[in-house]
Amino acid sequence: MYTSEKAPAKINLTLDALRKRPDGYHDLEMVMTTVDLYDRIDLTSIDGTSIQLDSSSGLVPQDERNLAYLAARILREKTGVRKGVHIRIEKNIPVAAGLAGGSSDAAATLRGLNRLWKLGLSLEELAQIGAEIGSDVPFCVYSNTAIARGRGEVLEPIPAPPKCWVVLAKPSQGISTADVFGRLRVDQIEQHPSTSHMVDALKKQDLKAVIGSMGNVLEPVTMAMHKEVSRLKEKMHLFGASGVLMSGSGPTVFGIVPKESRAKRIVNSLKGFCEQVYAVRMLGVHRSSLLD
Repeated sequence: MYTSEKAPAKINLTLDALRKRPDGYHDLEMVMTTVDLYDRIDLTSIDGTSIQLDSSSGLVPQDERNLAYLAARILREKTGVRKGVHIRIEKNIPVAAGLAGGSSDAAATLRGLNRLWKLGLSLEELAQIGAEIGSDVPFCVYSNTAIARGRGEVLEPIPAPPKCWVVLAKPSQGISTADVFGRLRVDQIEQHPSTSHMVDALKKQDLKAVIGSMGNVLEPVTMAMHKEVSRLKEKMHLFGASGVLMSGSGPTVFGIVPKESRAKRIVNSLKGFCEQVYAVRMLGVHRSSLLD
């Protein structure tokens, strides 16, 4: 038996840190959505009870350190399933990029195995399991547009962004999320993005207001560590993106662009400065994940 799942990349339209918690994590409030850049997860039943994993990318672990592998193991523990599976990850989302590629792979594995093993679990139940794997996994289980609170696992669905194009550009150097949060000082944040303004803009399908409401409190921290991020943001503005922001803890910078023709021009202009550049559609809703 065999099934496939799409694992879309996420971007943060807003990211705010409210306070540092006693457990060392931060209470966050974010508006997250998805874009039309996918990894593909192929799941094949195998004899025995082993979990096997391989990937098209040598940049991701291909053993129990991979979040997709962890998702399969935890799902088996929760449900008592003793079936074997081979997981193949066709990697298109840049690694260590602030786009939740690993989390989305794990979420897609949960959805796919739920179908392959005929478990009958709801998305809510899969999201609860996903919270044990990583903070972004519950959001990626739904792959819609949502306000994410807590560490990112408390979700409130909201309307998807209006149709537009997104240019993604990832600098060569990866970023450690732990390092970025370790340097964040909540009491020194100069400007907090407004979640309510962003939600209002999404409800009105007002792209200009969406762009005006974007903000990420981690951006100054990451930019202080990696000057390439700020240079890339400046270039994207210069080449004509309507709104530009770093996603997550970085280093990927994204630009909102109303029209495909302009998005492609920006991509061509950025290729001299950055190898990993993509023009993709804004997604924002979970589409049929079964691949032909």
